[in-house]
Amino acid sequence: MLELIDVSVARGSVPVLEGVSLALGPGEALVLRGPNGSGKTTLLRAVAGLQPALAGRIGGQENVAYAGHADGLKASLSVSENLRFWAAAFGTRDISTALVAYDLSALEVRWAGNLSAGQKRRLGLARLLVTGRPVWVLDEPTVSLDAASVALFAAAVRAHLAQGGAALIATHIDLGLGAEVGVLDVARHRARFPAASGDEAFL
Repeated sequence: MLELIDVSVARGSVPVLEGVSLALGPGEALVLRGPNGSGKTTLLRAVAGLQPALAGRIGGQENVAYAGHADGLKASLSVSENLRFWAAAFGTRDISTALVAYDLSALEVRWAGNLSAGQKRRLGLARLLVTGRPVWVLDEPTVSLDAASVALFAAAVRAHLAQGGAALIATHIDLGLGAEVGVLDVARHRARFPAASGDEAFL
């Protein structure tokens, strides 16, 4: 479903990670670990096709749905309109599962611009459920979420894996996903000439 073979990535022209290889099949998840600025975001953006890899091969990008630091919401549309927009963009229709999974049914008609930070994050993550894509690539998905919302997210990921999906997640917290989850320490793949500390916010 997703395969990286000896992948190297850079921010701008500065190498960040090199020699990253991994493979994800149905029902599998992999957590990326490493300190801030270690290159997790840069790697995930390359996996999602938002920037080219410096070297190596990434297979299965057509299977990927990506959720990064931005929630990807249209402030002037309601919660349900945002989900319908993304469903149409990915050629799907059903948004009811996404509304229920992230406890958004009571907010269905509220404008996205009027949501709290946590509600916006839940709506941004709910977009994954309407894409129909089998591989979720997630960059710090629990930012702005309270404990109850983190539990909703973890349940959504477990259900996705149980249905044959896969997930690649950069996170510092234990999501309680079970034994099917592997861990990749990106610090082991730091390039010889890492970015200067002033660039770390962009990695």
